[in-house]
Amino acid sequence: MGQTLHTHAAPGILGIEPYTPGMPIDELQRRLGVKSAIKLASNENPLGMSPKVRAALAEAVASQNLALYPDGSGHRLKQKLARMFDIAPERITLGNGSNDILEFLARVYAGPGRAVMFSEYAFAVYPLAAQAQSAESVVVPARPAEDPMPYGHDMAAFARVLRGRPDVALVFVANPNNPTGTWLEPQAIEDFLRQVPPDVIVALDEAYFEYQDPALRPDTRRWLDQFPNLLVARTFSKVYGLAGLRVGYAFSHPDVADLLNRVRQPFNNNSLALLAAEVALDDQAHVAQSVELNARERARLTRELRALGLGVLPSQANFVTVDFHRDAQPIHQGLLERGVIVRPMGSYGLPNFLRVTVGTVAENDRFLGALKEVLRG
Repeated sequence: MGQTLHTHAAPGILGIEPYTPGMPIDELQRRLGVKSAIKLASNENPLGMSPKVRAALAEAVASQNLALYPDGSGHRLKQKLARMFDIAPERITLGNGSNDILEFLARVYAGPGRAVMFSEYAFAVYPLAAQAQSAESVVVPARPAEDPMPYGHDMAAFARVLRGRPDVALVFVANPNNPTGTWLEPQAIEDFLRQVPPDVIVALDEAYFEYQDPALRPDTRRWLDQFPNLLVARTFSKVYGLAGLRVGYAFSHPDVADLLNRVRQPFNNNSLALLAAEVALDDQAHVAQSVELNARERARLTRELRALGLGVLPSQANFVTVDFHRDAQPIHQGLLERGVIVRPMGSYGLPNFLRVTVGTVAENDRFLGALKEVLRG
């Protein structure tokens, strides 16, 4: 029966292994009976959403008629983003998280005979989005383990590979990159953009943009005017603490935004999500507090993990990726048994690594204590 029901399925879909998200706390507690678990697996903001957002949502639930459809255009949120980043509203596309934007891009630009290019050890959704459209994935080798930016993007290699692949229609570049936390020098990105044919779309995935040291951030707003084939994707799921509400956005040329909006589902952002994003933009003090905590605790985690003899990849995101120099799965299991959820990296081809979200001071202490127990055991 299974084969019969697969007969008319799109060919690209049949070969997909579904994306596996970080384990929810409830699942761990059901599976192992662990109490008071903490989750450091999905790069969420440990401070959560802004108190101003929480208050606005409570008021909206009480006063708004949620039986009505939301504003399908996201007009108010687009206007606020437009003012904040000095960009025309018609150059903004809203997504159900920035993951939605990645899917739009693949639907518009990928397909049989058109390839999608991205780095080795890049976000798992890139190959999934390409395969769903029956497009070939062109994987660019990452920088070597001994490089100052180990396992990071190699933009010179991107340019070399692109010159030999005229079928590439879409390029994903993550900065900072998930799952490694590595980042790119702005000049390396700009040099690459200058070499990309004008009909090839480059999607710069900046989900962790706010966590990056301002001195290291590229001026993507300037590039958007200089390179019409560039799209910049960002999210409210990380530093703004709205992962559960799912809001992302993209800046691009109006012609690109027009195409993306043709495949965007109606009402892909619900009313509460749109309101939360609008209010979150107004509370930059919460953003600053979140960034400061992350920078301080990321540095502390890095020091303490290296003191244990472990490798830690350089990171400008809200996580650290840890090299145990051996299969990390037993260590992952030991942490689960102690109520600490982190992310194994075997599915990314990095079986010796675990990715650990930077939590609060207390959460990070709990992780370090549990890890020391596992390593001793």
